[in-house]
Amino acid sequence: MIADSTQRFSNRVDNYVKYRPSYPTGVIDTLAQETGLAQSSTVADVGSGTGISAELFLKAGCSVLGVEPNRKMREAAEKLLRGYPAFRSIAGTAEATTLPDNSVEYAIAAQAFHWFEPLQAGPEISRILKPGGWIALLWNSRRTTSTPFLKAYESLLQTYGTDYQSVGHKTVSKESLEAFTGGPLSLKTLYNEQIFNLSSLKGRLLSSSYIPQKDHPNFQPMMTQLTQLFEQYNQNGQIRVEYDTELYWGHSYR
Repeated sequence: MIADSTQRFSNRVDNYVKYRPSYPTGVIDTLAQETGLAQSSTVADVGSGTGISAELFLKAGCSVLGVEPNRKMREAAEKLLRGYPAFRSIAGTAEATTLPDNSVEYAIAAQAFHWFEPLQAGPEISRILKPGGWIALLWNSRRTTSTPFLKAYESLLQTYGTDYQSVGHKTVSKESLEAFTGGPLSLKTLYNEQIFNLSSLKGRLLSSSYIPQKDHPNFQPMMTQLTQLFEQYNQNGQIRVEYDTELYWGHSYR
């Protein structure tokens, strides 16, 4: 994975667990219809983080191997998913999963691919896939212009984000993903949303790795502006954050 990326979220795990969105069940429905995903499927969730995406597949009855390099995030996933006997937590990276050859039907990456080193991760993921196996890549892409609040929130991130422009999946294109897999990918976009009060909206903001911490001089001005945005745009004490969940799937042709 990209240098430092494995540790970027270490001090944000609690907020990540509490306030990051899950994924719509349409992800499972689409993969079942288009690729044959079934309860018997074994899934490697590469860059599994705190277990949000792994739980989606576990609820569908799949066996999930959560490959995650960050110890604190891995421990959070182990806590979240302790009630699922079909989950196994693994200390590994996209470039060195430690999984056996030809061991999984699916390799997925949810909100994680943009942290991979593609030249090393591509062959590694091909190695662990069974013949005819599938790759699925997904992101919750926050809408930035669909509501006045989301426009203002995007402006806040651009003002205060420490490296907002250089990190994140917005720099990833379908062409770059197909270069990674070595062949064509299908794409389906699904609607997703979260509803926040002021406290949880603050937690959602602070779960992002590019947001300044409490000891940064921009922290308090940023939180003051966020509170002002909430006061201006909330409806009955709530703010809606809308996402487009982007699901790519295909085979590895490496």
